[in-house]
Amino acid sequence: MIKAYASTIIAVPVDQVWARVRDFNGLPNWHPAATDSRIEEGFNAGEVGCVRNFALTDGSGRIRETLLAISNVERSLTYDMLPNGPLPFVNYVATMKVSAITDRNETFAEWWAEFEAGDGQTAQWHSFVENDVFLGGFRALEQSFQS
Repeated sequence: MIKAYASTIIAVPVDQVWARVRDFNGLPNWHPAATDSRIEEGFNAGEVGCVRNFALTDGSGRIRETLLAISNVERSLTYDMLPNGPLPFVNYVATMKVSAITDRNETFAEWWAEFEAGDGQTAQWHSFVENDVFLGGFRALEQSFQS
């Protein structure tokens, strides 16, 4: 089982960061790897059980993820990745959580996942998720507030 984890400080107040990341269909608005996102029929965006379906900017395919839990109190969301996408991940479940850094009016952001690599490339996918998906996403998220 791969356990990927990343954390950072975002120099933006937590309520603004949470408003942006809690939009389950809004990933393309801040993450550089995602484009063309839609919520599949049957649910509204942000409703537990909804499935976001987004294209990867590198053209390698589409990823489908189910919102498993969301909490405005905890400022966290948990989702899984459905099989048959372009990534060889099995049993992928991830959580993102943001918290206030009260003395600086900034945000402490954490993102973690547990999954297996269906192709056996454990070290490669561990590094990819931590560095490209999570840390790269956090950097782009912070930059999205400067536009």
